[in-house]
Amino acid sequence: MTEAALLDVRGLHTRFDTPAGVVEAVRDVTFTVPAGGIVGLVGESGSGKSVTARSILRLLRPPGRVTAGEVRFAGRDLLTLSERAMRAVRGRDIAMVFQDPQSALNPVQRVGEQVAEALRVHGTGRRAAMARAAELFDLVGIPDARRRLRDYPHEFSGGMRQRVVIATALANNPRLLIADEPTTALDVTIQAQILRLLGRLRDELGIAVLMITHDLGVVAELCTEAVVMYAGRVVERGSVADLFTDAAHPYTAALLRAVPRLDGERGGRLPAIGGTPPDPADLPSGCSFRTRCPVAVPRCADERPPLLDDGHGHVSACWRTGESGLAPAGPAPVAGDPAAGRAGAGAPLLQLHDLRVDVTGGRRPAPWRPPRPVYAVDGISLRVAAGETLGLVGESGCGKSTLSRAVVGLHRPAGGRIVADGPVQYVFQDPYASLNPRRTIRQSLGEALQAGGLAGTAADTRAVELIETVGLSAAHLDRYPHAFSGGQRQRIGIARALATNPRVLILDEPVSALDVSIQAQIVNLLADLRDQLGLGYLFIAHDLAVVRHLSDRVAVMYLGRIVETGPADAVYGTPRHPYTAALLASSPEPVLGAARRHRIVVGGDLPGPANPPSGCRFRTRCPIGPLHRPERTICSERDPTLDGTDGHQVACHFPGELTVGRA
Repeated sequence: MTEAALLDVRGLHTRFDTPAGVVEAVRDVTFTVPAGGIVGLVGESGSGKSVTARSILRLLRPPGRVTAGEVRFAGRDLLTLSERAMRAVRGRDIAMVFQDPQSALNPVQRVGEQVAEALRVHGTGRRAAMARAAELFDLVGIPDARRRLRDYPHEFSGGMRQRVVIATALANNPRLLIADEPTTALDVTIQAQILRLLGRLRDELGIAVLMITHDLGVVAELCTEAVVMYAGRVVERGSVADLFTDAAHPYTAALLRAVPRLDGERGGRLPAIGGTPPDPADLPSGCSFRTRCPVAVPRCADERPPLLDDGHGHVSACWRTGESGLAPAGPAPVAGDPAAGRAGAGAPLLQLHDLRVDVTGGRRPAPWRPPRPVYAVDGISLRVAAGETLGLVGESGCGKSTLSRAVVGLHRPAGGRIVADGPVQYVFQDPYASLNPRRTIRQSLGEALQAGGLAGTAADTRAVELIETVGLSAAHLDRYPHAFSGGQRQRIGIARALATNPRVLILDEPVSALDVSIQAQIVNLLADLRDQLGLGYLFIAHDLAVVRHLSDRVAVMYLGRIVETGPADAVYGTPRHPYTAALLASSPEPVLGAARRHRIVVGGDLPGPANPPSGCRFRTRCPIGPLHRPERTICSERDPTLDGTDGHQVACHFPGELTVGRA
């Protein structure tokens, strides 16, 4: 801590008095945010990150309350202010950017009015507030700002909605932004735009940022200091350079090792953290991490380790800090390509031939107008072999989910063919929403088994086999979905998908809602099931590192078309389409300095499939296209075809020109 700190949190305790008992959500949390600095607050779901942020702003909902500590902002303890004085601080001195811009904005109010409202509550007149809103739209990079003030939230893309939220937060020139997972719901290209914007706000306006995130790549790219929380406590704090190169706490080291890398070994097991975070209402004695820690000793169960400083500002709470060999060992390096003998070697289980999907369903825009098709999937050919994973990547709106839903019959194809050898099942992104909250797991599995022709004792026996196959036990069958963690619910979703003995699984963002530690467990499980059962996977995800780790081949999709496809190592190692190169360069990596890729930020938003650009569909955003090279008229005149050798194909008039190098 320093006296020059803009935000100084000391010994913060927050509790919730519930009917089930007292929940100590935040326990003795201490950290600082310097003026003009960006500090990352890191940890798994339930670690207390968001409760800490709400405690700082005194936005806790009953029965939550701060029971001890100080929150000093510019020298004033916010916890001692009257509610009226605190309202003056919120939005003016400290502003918050929430994770989901859709829920943060009023859907029936124009966005300009919403930004202006943040000014008017602090005394700005209506005319001046609207003028300031236009300035803010320019500042955060919303084009044609004055016209777009009159738009409603649904008329903006996800990235543009997040810019509106940031503009609202900046309305009163705050000195501190608290950003709670501001890029988690965004595609990597839009995420790169938002991260660059936050960095620019820090550099040009001197705004300090407290960045709450579970994405260690975001921390490495944007933050200078980081605070790691576990079970409501700070377990490590220090510079990002120290944490990433010499983690002092086993939890920090394990988090870093669990993250798949764009250039890491493929096909091996991710070093997942065993188990799940403890229940805040029933924390273990001593060190809360000891039940998952690979280097715990008896003392860890008896005494809670204090935060100790190494003398250079790097603090950690571990009885074994300073000993060698604390980081858990990772998997042995894999010799050669582990998938080389598997990719495409099995019989084709799923084949798409020139598939087209009209999302209008043939509906007329008006009774007197003929139907006008809108092809979200426009001429795609793919195949998935037995024992193989085909990764499908691309931004939201490119048609990935429409394609996958067409495969399982939820969308009727408008053209082309789908050929499947055996049953195809779907694993959804949100395991909680896909499970009936009023049915036990036994009942949910029983329903799926009955659809496959099993009932009675045979179904009960098979349900036990399925739940054990995904790493749970028969004791879990009679519980309801709310009794499980996110990772456990996803295991149940996978078990249900396996109930009909499918040959192919469609995996639609199956790990995007999970913490990195639980994500590693599910990725390892999926790899095991694929190899043991000979399944074929169509794996859809926006996390390119996860896709590379699990996939044998990769297809990159843009506005209804495949623009590049090939073996995973070829596509990631030598991307030939500028869109693929931009996606890879936009992905935050948990690496520092010279090891980081050059950032290629794709401007604008994905066009709509109702009116795709002529010629190459990527040309309106392409960093090597006519937008930057006007002489390249071929990009607007001719649609490039998918072509190539050795299974690596690309649809680009200038393939391989844009490369992804290291900084």
